[in-house]
Amino acid sequence: MNPQFSQLMKTATALTRSGDLKAAMAAIAGALKGDAAAATPATDDSVIDVQARVIQNDVPTGPTSPTAVNATEQFVTGHFNHRAGARDYRLFIPATQADKPRALVLMLHGCTQNPDDFARGTRMNALGAEYNALVLYPAQTRHANAQGCWNWFKHSHQGRDRGEPALLAAMTRHIAETHGVDPAHVYVAGLSAGGAMAAILAATHPDVFAAAGVHSGLPAGAARDLPGALAAMQGQGGNASAGAPTSSVRLIVFHGDADTTVHPGNAERVAAAHGGAAIRVDEQVGQYGTRACTRRLHMDAQGRVVTEQWLVHGAGHAWSGGSPAGSYADARGPDASAEMMRFFFER
Repeated sequence: MNPQFSQLMKTATALTRSGDLKAAMAAIAGALKGDAAAATPATDDSVIDVQARVIQNDVPTGPTSPTAVNATEQFVTGHFNHRAGARDYRLFIPATQADKPRALVLMLHGCTQNPDDFARGTRMNALGAEYNALVLYPAQTRHANAQGCWNWFKHSHQGRDRGEPALLAAMTRHIAETHGVDPAHVYVAGLSAGGAMAAILAATHPDVFAAAGVHSGLPAGAARDLPGALAAMQGQGGNASAGAPTSSVRLIVFHGDADTTVHPGNAERVAAAHGGAAIRVDEQVGQYGTRACTRRLHMDAQGRVVTEQWLVHGAGHAWSGGSPAGSYADARGPDASAEMMRFFFER
């Protein structure tokens, strides 16, 4: 990561709070370019959740032939049109397993990432094959956001019936219906900006998603504009705004306590927004991989876990237990993908 990135973001936050938005935008542009002297004003779409690093092999536009992973599995490219917009996607289709329900996991990448990169880093396709789950990776466009971020911080993308939440939920329903997915086994997970959007989808579409995973993300309604996003990412404020949706959807949260891009305090806020039914919290501390973790189980009156929260000690802004073949993945921590799938399928 650019060694000046964190300082530039802090500078941008301070300038925003002082009312000097032009200078704040210039500091953001400097962070993106790795140049402390950069002074090109950024746009509202330039808010980021990770260091800007363009990952090549973007999802191709237009139809392509399915790529066989083996004789029965496929990893295919598709395109979805909706009144709220259109997006390309990648879809992993596992071999059919008659003894297991057909499931679906919507995976939302972070800024500057793309579906192929995110699939490599999370290794979610291998788990999809094990659990008989399709894995859907929508691709954010640079037209919708210059850094490829899902627009979690914009008020127009935080409601049920418009913007990206409506688009993503409709895409999920379409894939589920087309492939015979059991409606009780539809889940969503995401990293950073993708994690923040996963939290929004859990709040706005509890009829679509049975459980959600938020990795290094923020709670629904944490910001309504760019200045608010910068403040929330740095742990200044970041609580759900008045009227922001909450959810009873089961939730698993991962966050590194050394994350300097999205403050780890946001994990507490995500858990609080989704844990209304919890009356007891059990805390466990243990070693997973080469990192210590604190794991909190938020349980309801019947002893059922409604929210599971992992704080990974010493980890930064990266997918825990991920593969170095993808960007923003930390191989040293517990396997967030495996823990999320285990949590999703626990009834």
